[in-house]
Amino acid sequence: MASSLSKNHREEDAEKDKLLTSVTDHNASGLNDRTHGSHPSLDVIGSSSWKQVDEEEEEALCRKLKYFFMSPCDKYHAKGRKPYKLVLQLLKIVIVTVQLVLFGLSNQMVVMFKDENTDSFRHLFLKDYKDDSDGLAVHTQSGVYEHISYSIEQYLGLTKNSVSRYAYVLGSGVNGSALSLCQRYYKKGSIDPVNDTFNIDPRIITDCIGVDPPTDPSVPIPEDYKNFTLKFHKLINVTIKFKLKAINIQSIINNEIPDCYTFSVTILFDNRAHSGKVKISLRNKAVIRECRATSVSGHKENYWRVAFDVLVAIVCGLSLALCGRSILRGIALQHEFVRFFRESLGRQVCWADRLEFINGWYLLLIISDILTIVASFIKIGIETKNLASYDVCGILMGTSTLLVWVGVIRYLTFFQKYNILIVTLRAAFPNVIRFCCCAAAIYMGYVFCGWIVLGPYHAKFRSLSTVSECLFSLINGDDMFATFSEVERSGALVWLFSQLYLYTFISLFIYMVLSLFIALITGAYDTITQQAQESPQVSDLHQFIAQCTDTPTSGKFHSPENTSCSPFCCFN
Repeated sequence: MASSLSKNHREEDAEKDKLLTSVTDHNASGLNDRTHGSHPSLDVIGSSSWKQVDEEEEEALCRKLKYFFMSPCDKYHAKGRKPYKLVLQLLKIVIVTVQLVLFGLSNQMVVMFKDENTDSFRHLFLKDYKDDSDGLAVHTQSGVYEHISYSIEQYLGLTKNSVSRYAYVLGSGVNGSALSLCQRYYKKGSIDPVNDTFNIDPRIITDCIGVDPPTDPSVPIPEDYKNFTLKFHKLINVTIKFKLKAINIQSIINNEIPDCYTFSVTILFDNRAHSGKVKISLRNKAVIRECRATSVSGHKENYWRVAFDVLVAIVCGLSLALCGRSILRGIALQHEFVRFFRESLGRQVCWADRLEFINGWYLLLIISDILTIVASFIKIGIETKNLASYDVCGILMGTSTLLVWVGVIRYLTFFQKYNILIVTLRAAFPNVIRFCCCAAAIYMGYVFCGWIVLGPYHAKFRSLSTVSECLFSLINGDDMFATFSEVERSGALVWLFSQLYLYTFISLFIYMVLSLFIALITGAYDTITQQAQESPQVSDLHQFIAQCTDTPTSGKFHSPENTSCSPFCCFN
């Protein structure tokens, strides 16, 4: 087989053209050319570039490269090798999705139990609390004392008032008490608005007392905490902290052993602004631990969840090994191809051709397998009550499942019509990134401008994150009227600026930026579809592969030592 090299310069969009046609298509075109008496040639400029090469070595390398870039079905026809990797990936998609669903049901119960208890604590310990209220606040000194007394009284009478079963955690407060009542204030604070003078020592003093619930229900509730005097003229905040225990028994529905919870509750009376308004809030942090002694009638130990997680980890481990092996084989074949071009043809292989040997889909699957294996072990720890990292496990498992399903697109790329999505995204990606960088500069300018000007007057512009969320919603046409109407009319100047700000942003990003963004994608799609109707320009690598006109069913891809197939040769 004679071979030569073409050193002509190619256009910048040659990579896009190559993507439209699979390796099999190039081989088919090479076969048609040879049928008509011609075959692809690699021309060398100048007679000094001609080198005598071993035809057998060249033919073997061509055949090896062609087999490497075949689809699983073509590989099966070429060597009779079963597409075990494809079957393994399909199996992995099923079991990883099932694992995600099972964990999601358990995680929902955990999150729901936390949220419902937090809501219950707000109704139990906050006076006059309502679900639809934006925030609870008091404006008088007597009101602060009343809310503090109410919260402590409700805590001391919790076993009688609550419909749930809670237990006190003794020794968690100051001086070994169950509840801590603390006030934080400036060391020295003197404010005289009459004379417009003040004298403040910014060092902070913390003063706390402890409160313990009665051990005997018949004993009167202690009222020592009512003698706690607040220094309002220099007060920063007041906190009430305590811990409660509870058990989530609803997990029995899913045939799981219930978890034991320890809730750390903090009630905050915030007066740091000294604006005459003391904001009241309640925060709850839950810690999950294994119960000491469990007894569920008729319940038997069920290890099928743990066994299923182990199965998922094993399957992902096999997938990780196979994908890693494929990448290593691709790198080895790349070195062989580069060496052949350098020694036999005196040419260097471009980086675009070298990267063809490293399959990005395999890298995606490797990342997915690693995340799934780690998530499976964390889930096993959760099932055995040794860990309680539900959020970490959920993030890892959700990301891995996302990557697994995205990896399905790899097998659709073997079909030219289905490959149009990947080809379009790949062709438009550089221009999209450049466009996004330019649009991001304008977007960030609007974010900072809106935050500094409208932040004090609009709830959606209070912080940089909320400003970004609001503007992104406006780009997608969401909540426009509410954003316009919620601007406080504190001054004509700010209101006029807000109208100009919102109108210019919406007009610029919806009518111009989004339209240009869509035009980039559609332009790339039109270019791809137009190039699909023309003769594709291929790279040196695919020109070299096209010299091999052997079809997958020709039988020439079987190596001599594989003439007698063992039970394991098809899965090598």
